[in-house]
Amino acid sequence: MHSDNVKKGLEKAPHRSLFKALGLTDEEMARPLIGIVNSQNDLVPGHMNLDKIAAAVKAGVQMGGGTPLEFFTIGVCDGIAMNHIGMKYSLGSRELIADSVEIMGIAHALDGLVFIPNCDKIIPGMLMAAARLNLPSIFISGGPMLAGRLGSRTVSVTQVFEAVGAVAAGRMDYEELACLEDQACPTCGSCAGMFTANSMNCLTEALGMGLPGNGTIPAVYSERIRLAKKAGMRIVGLIEENLRPLDIMTREAFLNAIRLDNAIGCSTNSVLHLLAIASEAHVEIDLSLFNEISDTTPLLCKISPAGQHHMEDIYQAGGIQALYHELNKAALINPNCLTVTGKTVGENIATTPVKDHTVIRALDNPYSDKGGLAILFGNLAEQGAVVKKSAVDPDMMRHTGPARVFEAEEDAVQAILAGRIKPGDVMVIRYEGPRGGPGMREMLTPTSAIAGMGLDKEVALITDGRFSGATRGAAIGHISPEAAAGGMIALVEEGDLIRIDIPGLVLELLVEEKVLEERKARWKVPAPKIQTGYMKRYAEMVQSASTGAVFRK
Repeated sequence: MHSDNVKKGLEKAPHRSLFKALGLTDEEMARPLIGIVNSQNDLVPGHMNLDKIAAAVKAGVQMGGGTPLEFFTIGVCDGIAMNHIGMKYSLGSRELIADSVEIMGIAHALDGLVFIPNCDKIIPGMLMAAARLNLPSIFISGGPMLAGRLGSRTVSVTQVFEAVGAVAAGRMDYEELACLEDQACPTCGSCAGMFTANSMNCLTEALGMGLPGNGTIPAVYSERIRLAKKAGMRIVGLIEENLRPLDIMTREAFLNAIRLDNAIGCSTNSVLHLLAIASEAHVEIDLSLFNEISDTTPLLCKISPAGQHHMEDIYQAGGIQALYHELNKAALINPNCLTVTGKTVGENIATTPVKDHTVIRALDNPYSDKGGLAILFGNLAEQGAVVKKSAVDPDMMRHTGPARVFEAEEDAVQAILAGRIKPGDVMVIRYEGPRGGPGMREMLTPTSAIAGMGLDKEVALITDGRFSGATRGAAIGHISPEAAAGGMIALVEEGDLIRIDIPGLVLELLVEEKVLEERKARWKVPAPKIQTGYMKRYAEMVQSASTGAVFRK
């Protein structure tokens, strides 16, 4: 066992003494030492129940014959960090989480790891760490939040963000907003739609790193406590079988995950994170692969914000395993990929048919013949840009309009709420990329304000920043190269025409080349927006969004 490095032999007597100071017996030290990587805190609704998940995991580890040893990582609530300087720190937390797990796992010679994430950056950060360490590992998330109820209508945090614009436009009063605010987030768990947290929990299961049910069993269901116990027991089996993350997270597993990503219309952030996780797993994937897979993937689900269903509905319909079962009918996934169950995908899904085809549509009745994500290219995005096309109104799939240019998110929000954005406009929010932000802020506030004011079918928004999974509308993010790196988005001026063709995968600035060359000659590298601390170092190390915003190797 890996932990023999800290517990066996004459020279390890001091180490054993320190373990005994923790209360461990010789019998417990003789068992596999299992790190329980918990992101629980009192700030994130998706994490407030993780103490209960951890307790169940520990019980499972002990039942399986291992010794659980818990430690913690940080975790940011993107909703609370939204629309202020705090959001600049969110994406950067992903790298810190991966690094902190690496430190704890290696420093203490752990034999295996059980990861307990639940929200946006924590899940990919932990998956990156699992790939980097390649110790036997398993994931058990805290589960999704139930949708709120407002009369007969189901609601989530999306509706609260959009209500801000509705109030500003006089379409809703403050009393209605207060009722919505009280009802939208009724339980613990990751926010109830197919936002980034739930997208990544589903993709963890799709990659094979979580037990069936990991992505969709609601946070408040006792079934999730039972699953946590099973995960704790299973980690001991993974150690005995020497089944490791890089045996599971193969190129074929990533292709399966990208297929699922498109079939259910995950958050655009899933593209960013899958690229980063693949990089740690030494698997080569690039942005064009997402379009290739999307071309042959039917869109089978429309989960909020793209549709009216929520995570509890997809759970009742059979979850991720049922989706794989449906896709496998047309040989759209590789059933031979190994998973943490010790079985292949094909073995896992043999008896998991879809239970409700109103939520997970049949292959012969998809929402569309192509998947929910698209990567756009053109002179405005030479290295690519990402849009959740399943959440775009049909009238905005092709659009040409005048640029309204903003140097930061706050300026754009002020213009929207003041009524200065008009139908047909293409909002450009720049210097919000990985380096320029720094930290590539999510833009849920401006997109929600646009939707709340009833402009989401008439106004587009493009940015070198990114969007929350709760965003809907013609919102195109991850534009690469970013403005701070001298990308074309830095050269856009007020009134320039911008052409968006989502079916044609094109994002284009309609300005003559000679004019652009003159603008380029005048452009200067901007001063860093944050000049101290972690985010200063982050900006110096981070690469383009087209790489997954990973650090330079």
